[in-house]
Amino acid sequence: MSESLLPNNIAELKAYSSAKSEKLTGTTWLNANESPYAKEFQLSLNNLNRYPEPQPENVINAYCSYAQLNAEQVLMTRGADEGIELLMRTYCESGVDSIAIFTPTYGMYKVSADTQNIAINELSQKLLLDAEVSEINEAVGKAKLVFVCNPNNPTGSLTPINKIAALAKSLEGKAIVVVDEAYIEFCPEHSAVSLLQDFNNIAVLRTLSKAFALAGLRTGFLLANSSLLAPVRKVIAPYPVSTAVALIAEQALSSDSVTQMRRQVSILNGNKERLKTLLNGSPKVTQVLSGEGNFVTLQLKDKNDIDAAMQQGTIMRPFSLYGDENWLRISIGNEQELEQVRLWLEQPE
Repeated sequence: MSESLLPNNIAELKAYSSAKSEKLTGTTWLNANESPYAKEFQLSLNNLNRYPEPQPENVINAYCSYAQLNAEQVLMTRGADEGIELLMRTYCESGVDSIAIFTPTYGMYKVSADTQNIAINELSQKLLLDAEVSEINEAVGKAKLVFVCNPNNPTGSLTPINKIAALAKSLEGKAIVVVDEAYIEFCPEHSAVSLLQDFNNIAVLRTLSKAFALAGLRTGFLLANSSLLAPVRKVIAPYPVSTAVALIAEQALSSDSVTQMRRQVSILNGNKERLKTLLNGSPKVTQVLSGEGNFVTLQLKDKNDIDAAMQQGTIMRPFSLYGDENWLRISIGNEQELEQVRLWLEQPE
């Protein structure tokens, strides 16, 4: 009976398959682009009988200091995923409007659009990276939101800031360019946040899940100028951020914690270079994509090698890419975790 009540777009929806949705067992977890670093936080919660601040002032101010923005340009969300949802709910009319994405890319853009009955103009990463802005503009068509994951998940490719600026300029009055910077701390010089001073049609998605090592907190930020964010503030839930989350996020954004995060990023970037050297020298690997996030994506000669890794307890993320099923994404872990990858690579074929 309940199935007959479902709208067609939900009945036909293919849900996002996250790394944690698969019930896997292992000892080395390199499948979800998480940080290997855990940190303890202090919580004093004697006021949970009261509703939290809708946008916790201390957290907003701390993120403003970190991102060099003002409070009107920052909206705290439940992970960057809520930012994606909010932009679609605010700016796209269900059954009428569309978004543009450049595949292969993060799967939640498609899931969010499908959920809200918003059409998807699926373009290619190759077009985004190689084509002239005029050609991209034409291909985007009437899309209201144009999603640029930068660095891109799962390929790790980077779209230059000047190209994002040129694309936003060409789409003024037509569309919002949404730059998803979930991994930007691993290459901060490529952030599009500096473009906000010149553009009202650029939105930037951020998260504390990756470099800040807080994937379990589900905290993100939507950054844009006040004219773009004002309607979104009408759409967001009245109390999106719990008191406990706000207290932890405030500590994570302190000056000392940001310094610690940058030190950890430096270590992880070094580990990434060592991993790429291992992969490029392995007979098991046919291709390594040059990525800028906290992961490396590669193509294996034999997909069955993934089973051998899982049997030894090393869990990585297999997926299909460019029509082939022998691709693997390895999150950058600590030295002990990368040692497990080395042992797997050196197993006889």
